[in-house]
This record gives sequence, C-alpha cells and structure tokens, in this order.
Amino acid sequence: MKLLTKFNLILLVVFATGGLIISQIISSFLVSNAQREVLQQAELMMASATSVRDYTSSDLRPLLEQNPQHQQRFLPETVPAFGAITTFAKLRQKYPDYSYREATLNPTNPQNRATDWEADVIRYLGDHRDEKQLSGQRPTPLGPSMYLAMPLVAGQACLGCHSTPEAAPRAMIATYGSNNGFGWKQDSVIGAQIVSVPMSVPLQKATQAFHILLAYLTVIFVVTLVVLDAAVYLIVILPLKRMADAADRVSKGETVSAPLPVKGKDEIAAVTESFNRMQQSLIKAFKMLG
Repeated sequence: MKLLTKFNLILLVVFATGGLIISQIISSFLVSNAQREVLQQAELMMASATSVRDYTSSDLRPLLEQNPQHQQRFLPETVPAFGAITTFAKLRQKYPDYSYREATLNPTNPQNRATDWEADVIRYLGDHRDEKQLSGQRPTPLGPSMYLAMPLVAGQACLGCHSTPEAAPRAMIATYGSNNGFGWKQDSVIGAQIVSVPMSVPLQKATQAFHILLAYLTVIFVVTLVVLDAAVYLIVILPLKRMADAADRVSKGETVSAPLPVKGKDEIAAVTESFNRMQQSLIKAFKMLG
C-alpha cells in the first residue's frame, strides 16, 4: 500500500470519527436552538393575542356596549377572547402550524372548555401564581407537540358577566344560557392562553440546518483532503521518490553526478543532504577503485 493511500485512510478514519461526534453535538444544538426559536415566535404570538384582548377590553368593548343592538342580541366582539381568537385565526394564514386556545375551566361558550391536559396546565398556573408562563411538550395522536401557556386571571371587569346569571347581560343569557360561565372569583386563575405547535416544526427547521451544515462540512473535508494530499506529495513523497530512483540507479552501478535538490531545513531536507553525501562518497570510492 502506497504512503499516500495510508495517509488518506488515516485521515478518513480521523475525519469520520470526528465528524460523527461533531454531527451528534451539532444536531442536538440545532434541535434546541430550533425549539427556542419556535417558542420565541409563540411568545410573540401570545403577546399579540394579549394586546388584542387588552384593546378589546379597554377601547372596543365600552363602545360596543353603547350600541343599541347589544341590548337585543349578544355581540361576541365585546369579549376579549373573541378578538384574540379571531385575530389569531387570520395570523394562522401565514403560520398554519400554530394554534391558539383560550381554554377555561368553566366557560360561557362550551367551545372554550379546557381539555384534560389544558385543565392540568390551568391548575398548575393557579397553584404557582409566581410563574407567568409555562412551556413544555405533550403527546398527541399526530406526534409530540410544544405549547406555551399564560394564565387568564379574572379581573373586576370579568365579574360583570361571570359572577352570577342575574348580573350577566340578558343578551348573553339568551345566547349561552345560565348554566355555564358563572361563579368566577376575582383574581383567580380561570383559564389559560395556550399557543401550540407540533414538534415537527422545530425538528424540520433543525434538519434543514443540519443538512446544509453537513454539505458545507463535506465540501470542506474534500478540499482539505485534496490540499493535504498535494502538500504531502510535494513535501514528502516527491523528494522520497527522487531519492528512491537515485538509490536504485546507484545500486545498478549507474553514476548519478547531479546531487538531489535540497529545499528547506526540515527532516526531508536533512535526509536528502545525507543521501547526496553518501552518493558523493560512493562516486569517490568508485573512482579510487577504478
């Protein structure tokens, strides 16, 4: 096996081992980074939904309550949750993988009733009032999903509709009945804003980034291997090949008068100088014998 082939095999083993270790580290880092990126987007969406809720409660609702139609039929636009959910539905046109829920333990609208896992999140936020948000993963029939949740706290304005059926607007009672959505206590956690996204989204982002990085690493490896092969051939193999050819001619009785070129002061240059001295000594010895 030639020297350059042995050198390439050693490089392949080293690069393959190092590449395997590095790829595992990079893959884990990219997945974590993609998850953070997805959560940051979820936080922005949550902030947007919260802003819509605040705007509806402080500016839009007082105006709509003055509308005569509000006395005849219930206007859902007066509900902060309606504005947030409707706005997020439009946002999903650009981010279809994200979903938004305002899950409540005892909602007026049955569509907003919390599922089992949402109820667990709400109770956790209620038991840990110092935590302003909660994120995690949960299994779903379509695969694992990430979620970001923030507590919904019943304020004074909420009690006007959700304290007792007698205090609630007649239009709301006519629409949803008097059995659900009442008995809320001020400052209690009655629900949660929840943004969910499948784990396939950050994994897909991480996979794309990993493939791009892997392609760059492969190109760098090939270029590095070519450069190292050229350097080894010019610096080591070519001088050794010249010495081997000269030694072969000398062994056959040929006289090689011109010394081999010596470049630099490294080990190859030292061996070349030694060979030139040996060659000159043999030439002198042959002349003395002749």
